[in-house]
Amino acid sequence: MFPPFTLRYSRLPERFYERFEPVPVPEPHLVAFNRPLAEALGFELSAFDAEEAAVWFSGNVVPRGAEPLAQAYAGHQFGGFVPRLGDGRAVLLGEVTDRDGRLRDIQLKGAGRTPFSRGADGRAPLGPVLREYLVSEAMHAMGIPSTRALAAVTTGERVMRGIPEPGAILTRVAASHIRVGTFQYFAARGDFEGVRELADHAIERHYPELTKRKGGERYLGLLESVQARQAALIAKWMGVGFIHGVMNTDNTSISGETIDFGPCAFMEQYDPKMVFSSIDEGGRYAYANQPWIAQWNLARLAETLLPLIDDDTDRAIERATELLQRFPEQYEAEWLDVMRAKLGLEREQPGDKALIEALLATMHRGRADFTLTFRRLADAAENPEAEATVETLFERPEEIAGWLADWRERLAQDLWTEDERARCMRLANPAFIPRNHRVQQALTAAMDENDFGPFETLLEVVTHPFDDQPGREEYARPAEPTERVFRTFCGT
Repeated sequence: MFPPFTLRYSRLPERFYERFEPVPVPEPHLVAFNRPLAEALGFELSAFDAEEAAVWFSGNVVPRGAEPLAQAYAGHQFGGFVPRLGDGRAVLLGEVTDRDGRLRDIQLKGAGRTPFSRGADGRAPLGPVLREYLVSEAMHAMGIPSTRALAAVTTGERVMRGIPEPGAILTRVAASHIRVGTFQYFAARGDFEGVRELADHAIERHYPELTKRKGGERYLGLLESVQARQAALIAKWMGVGFIHGVMNTDNTSISGETIDFGPCAFMEQYDPKMVFSSIDEGGRYAYANQPWIAQWNLARLAETLLPLIDDDTDRAIERATELLQRFPEQYEAEWLDVMRAKLGLEREQPGDKALIEALLATMHRGRADFTLTFRRLADAAENPEAEATVETLFERPEEIAGWLADWRERLAQDLWTEDERARCMRLANPAFIPRNHRVQQALTAAMDENDFGPFETLLEVVTHPFDDQPGREEYARPAEPTERVFRTFCGT
């Protein structure tokens, strides 16, 4: 069933991981399977059997050629450094080469207590597994780099998270699971040869164009490449109102993918200070803070690479600092590209940033829904009479009316037809996101009633985010006051 494993990470020195076999579960049952992803990965599905698949994706049977391991890493969690974290409930089976020639990790999340579990049970509740499945697949469908969900299996066990909850295991696919915290793990131990080996592995896997560079230029290039991908990634998050919730360095991927969906959520009413994570009491990872947290995390990566960048510490710090100081400019350029697309602006004009910021300020004052505002602007781009549907989203419609006039004046400077502009805007502005109340409804039905119908329907909706879906208009509707979800949980 599984494609051949290549086992690149397990060939690194043994201090990079701990060998670990998944802990069997009593009653594995397959509740979700991503067949298109499996086909893209090269799985043999001609004789697919759900019961057999549940055995594989629960870890009860290790696929031939896999060498399961738990990866070592450290990390800054809410600003405080923890020198030893590691995969406390995840097991990397190995890597496979997909049909496009890309190397992809296959990992079981919730597979039992590992040497890095720090006293925890190593399991995952069903709710967070389904949340990650929904949100990661929605992100992928919106064109945002993300880990993917291949399968979800219930285990027949209960896990304690305050109350007993049904257990589950997620099969996750990623470009890799190398994090900023992986580099920090070795740097904190003074193991700079480990940092070098990890950096060379990351370069070979994610940035092969850097292999031709020599000495410190190679490792400065690694920092530069990771920074560029993070700037682009966070700009895309901001463009759909996504709030990660736990942007710790151990949740920052070197590959530039969104990873570790715990207390994440999509903003409805626009508020730059919005926080959903139940553990982010100080608002460190609020929506508007995400770009600057990304820069802070990159600085932590830079610290680990300093001995590789230059033997002269002062010179290494100078070169890394010069690079990091360019992040705000890089991020703003990426963000402006995202927002111009959302507003249907064909080309760059000097006043674009002010126009975008004016809209966001008006949305904040008017308590407007983030996703619907932009989607209805696409309708208004095609038909000026649809501006009335935009105005209804604002508590003070007269304020957005003034902005709409400015937007019309700006659109007149471009060459697109109304149809061309509307088509491009609809490809930049999703009609459907995993709205928090809909996600919670799906999770509750699955956990409390063993009813996966709401989950399956919501998954179908959010993996076609840009399509008009007649009969499913209620999935685009913001939560009513009694439906609002203000806090999400990571499930660890």
